[in-house]
Amino acid sequence: MDLKLNDKKVLVTGSTSGIGKAIAAAYLKEGAVVYINGRSQERCDAIAAELTQQFDAADRVKTAAADLADGVAADALVAKLQAEGGIDILINNTGIFEVKPFEQITDAEWMDYFNVNIMSAVRLSRALLPTMLENDFGRIVNISSECAIKPLGQMVHYSVTKTALLSLSRALSELTKGKNVTVNSVLPGPTWTEGVENYFDTLSVKEGKPAQTLIDNYFAEHEPTSLLQRFVSVEEVAEATVYLTSNRAMNGQSLRVEGGIIRAL
Repeated sequence: MDLKLNDKKVLVTGSTSGIGKAIAAAYLKEGAVVYINGRSQERCDAIAAELTQQFDAADRVKTAAADLADGVAADALVAKLQAEGGIDILINNTGIFEVKPFEQITDAEWMDYFNVNIMSAVRLSRALLPTMLENDFGRIVNISSECAIKPLGQMVHYSVTKTALLSLSRALSELTKGKNVTVNSVLPGPTWTEGVENYFDTLSVKEGKPAQTLIDNYFAEHEPTSLLQRFVSVEEVAEATVYLTSNRAMNGQSLRVEGGIIRAL
């Protein structure tokens, strides 16, 4: 299937690892020009070199290092992108998460989560959406989570920010009426990433159990409603994201890629 993404310019935030890196790779596979984003220029360069070799895409992999929790840095990144011809597709993937008791989450931590998980998307969308509307082409996807609909008590701050991303997406989609511009959300379920692997390694030490045992028992003990009964792969999230941006009729949508965990029609 030709998704008509050849030569489209794509910015994937937080794309030096995990879901973001997989999304960047999926767009390169479709012939797009992809900007790799992370806080470290060195890390962005390393991933760009890796993906360039993997897809033989010397002219289609670029870097856009910036800490998007910093408004000044985000503005500088937008200026760079606009000077290079702008962006057709924005994937707001940058985010942080941790497991922490609600009563221990400080005001400063709450503000940090809002700044990284929500304001990074707000800043870039606010800067890039007007040009998309003017050009009558653009796609924005906010990477949310199944936690947005099924909040987790052990990750209250993370869950709240992911719910806010759904509202942001739907509200922005209302601004695109009659235009060839879409704004959507993708809701991954538990996905196997480097961060999740590190979580199980830490939990293994804490509980004195082999990490593989904790992984094998995770869905039976913590996600019994999952129909998939395994972790979603980053490639599965990436494929859904890329497809979502190829279909004009999918606008204001929340696409679940969570293995059936959410018991709802």
